[in-house]
Amino acid sequence: MNAMTTRPSPKPAHQEDDFHWVALSDLMSSLMMIFLFLALLYMVQVERTYEVETEVRTSAVEYRQSIYRALDEEFREDLERWNAELDRPTLTLRFREPDVLFDRNSARIKPEFEAILSDFLPRYVAQLTPFQDVIREVRIEGHTSSEWNSGTPPLDAYFLNMELSQQRTQAVLRFAYGLAGLQDKDWFSRRVAAVGLSSSRPVHDDQGRENPAASRRVEFSVLTDFESRLLEPIRLDPSAESR
Repeated sequence: MNAMTTRPSPKPAHQEDDFHWVALSDLMSSLMMIFLFLALLYMVQVERTYEVETEVRTSAVEYRQSIYRALDEEFREDLERWNAELDRPTLTLRFREPDVLFDRNSARIKPEFEAILSDFLPRYVAQLTPFQDVIREVRIEGHTSSEWNSGTPPLDAYFLNMELSQQRTQAVLRFAYGLAGLQDKDWFSRRVAAVGLSSSRPVHDDQGRENPAASRRVEFSVLTDFESRLLEPIRLDPSAESR
């Protein structure tokens, strides 16, 4: 008697279709879970970035207000006699009496301005010292009018005034380093910068015309480092989530 060979019967077509659909469904479910995980991670990153930026901006406002209050309380009674002003938004203390600062076309500090600087600078640095960790730069700016000798072409006058304004800010900085109250302030020497801006930022009157006298000035500005903090990459701290 011949043995009959048994062969497996082929699966019905609908069973194979069911198998493929199940595999495809599992794949789609896996992709959906990955997508949801990435979406959740992105949302957490966005929320964390927003929190950090809000925190930095809040700190910036608070610190800038504190710096302004410290300078205002220290120099409020001196500003009028110095013909100076403290600009709150820019934290700039501006000396605006050109006849007291320098002689025309000269970088030699006049005795009256030396007396003011001797009083102002040690007190100024002392008020800023508690904020040194958030101060990116203390900038001494020299500004001139657009005027020069009669007949000088405007572009030549601009560069001549540029050289003059740079010499004046360097003279102020050199004078500052000679004051006893500043010689032990290492943070100040690392942050201070002397910048001559020529006539690039003139002062205008109500009619929009340049005011040459007001344009000739010396400014001390405080620049904080909060802008650079906002540009730093935000990294998620796993330990922060568990705290």
